[in-house]
Amino acid sequence: MARIAIAGFLHETNTFVDRHTDMDAFVTADAWPGLVLGPNLLEEVAGANIAIAGFIKEAATYGHKMLPLLWTSANPSGPVTQHAYEKIWSMLARELKQAMPVDALFLDLHGAMVAEHIEDGEGELLERIRAIIGPGVPIVAALDFHANISPRMVALTDALTVYRTYPHVDMSDTGRRAAIVLQRILAGERLHKAYRQIPFLIPMLWQCTLIEPLASLMHLVEQLERDGNVSAAIVPGFPLADIYDCGPTVLAYGTDVAATEAVAQRLFDAMLAQRTAFSGQIYSPAQAVSHALASSGDRPIILVDTQDNPGGGAAGDTTDILHELVRQRVPDACVGLLCDPAAAAAAHAAGIGATVELALGAHSGIGAAPLVGRYTVEALGDGQFTGTGPFYLGCRMNLGPMARLRLDGIQILVASHKQQAADQAMFRHLDIDPMRQRILVLKSSVHFRADFSQLAREILIVAASGENVADLTQLRYQKLRPGVACPVQDTCI
Repeated sequence: MARIAIAGFLHETNTFVDRHTDMDAFVTADAWPGLVLGPNLLEEVAGANIAIAGFIKEAATYGHKMLPLLWTSANPSGPVTQHAYEKIWSMLARELKQAMPVDALFLDLHGAMVAEHIEDGEGELLERIRAIIGPGVPIVAALDFHANISPRMVALTDALTVYRTYPHVDMSDTGRRAAIVLQRILAGERLHKAYRQIPFLIPMLWQCTLIEPLASLMHLVEQLERDGNVSAAIVPGFPLADIYDCGPTVLAYGTDVAATEAVAQRLFDAMLAQRTAFSGQIYSPAQAVSHALASSGDRPIILVDTQDNPGGGAAGDTTDILHELVRQRVPDACVGLLCDPAAAAAAHAAGIGATVELALGAHSGIGAAPLVGRYTVEALGDGQFTGTGPFYLGCRMNLGPMARLRLDGIQILVASHKQQAADQAMFRHLDIDPMRQRILVLKSSVHFRADFSQLAREILIVAASGENVADLTQLRYQKLRPGVACPVQDTCI
């Protein structure tokens, strides 16, 4: 039986967002638990589709003793403040020192954290941890599919396991795979590490594993694992981080050096061959709404408000598509989730059935102006419910006071905490059946597909205002390592 310390510290940082991520963002629960220390960690994460939960469940089958330290995450946004990073580190370091000696350490990380004072958030974290536990204690970490994996992260860990799906329906399973790899290491296996950085960026929209080219590329990963007896990964990276090590990578771990390197090279070559395939059609708000109005069928048409996706660091409050729905007099549409705590509070104060005058949304100052109008309060909720879809499955959400507001034929689901619309439970919490809507506008990019794709007769990607930029050539990168480009452009610079 091994003594395994376990911890999690997750953030996906969009460096092009001005709003920094402070300590409150890590303390407050949203779709995932808030900051939790010590033994309470085990109860808080149990049953959720997150990596640490999967690790705990699998590691228990080997009879290991779990030493829970700390787990915290914050919704994607701008750089983590120095105060928040150092405060969380001090708590984690204290818990780790008290748990010593340990036989191994498991970390649930994102892999794309940037702090005000540290570009490689996870690399720095791992270096500090190594200074406490020493070079001989195995460290295995689970990472997000959008991790920007630096050489330092690879060097300081014994193995990294990475989500294989986007939408991320396998987060818990990734933790399970991490426990299996760690068990091999504890049993005495020495794993060779093979690592390659891909010299181009992939827009978030085209990282979806339900569509090509990543659907086939992920099948290749599984095939090579079986044939070569290795643990392998394609990691598309998080392109909205202007850092030196931004971008996709491939990883392979195995006992046979030649076989492991061969798998990594095969994946590297396969990614390079698909460089120009990471693209697709995007509509303007006017084009998307006109197309939806002209379309008919017995299932919803989904308009994806991708650039205002909170899951990519956006504010979740822009109103461009709302204005277009009003302008084109759409008779039946439902929009979710729009983050506006003041509107939610006003709706709760007024009560169901009341009419309230609101300047809705756009408080971030991005895109179109707030949508001013007289809204009818159709339904209210406390924002506390459990995710039922494949992505948020088992997550006990806390989105603060919520309200369903109606403006003519448009229903708007308002939350007090930003969260991407990736689970039907968000709609049912406010008595909306997504299947019965003519038009669904979802502030998400890809994760919604896990729970909504089967409902849709058509899905349109819409580029309205927002900070989760779809066209990477619009961004001015300054820190990328030499030679890194956008997939179908010569350069992003």
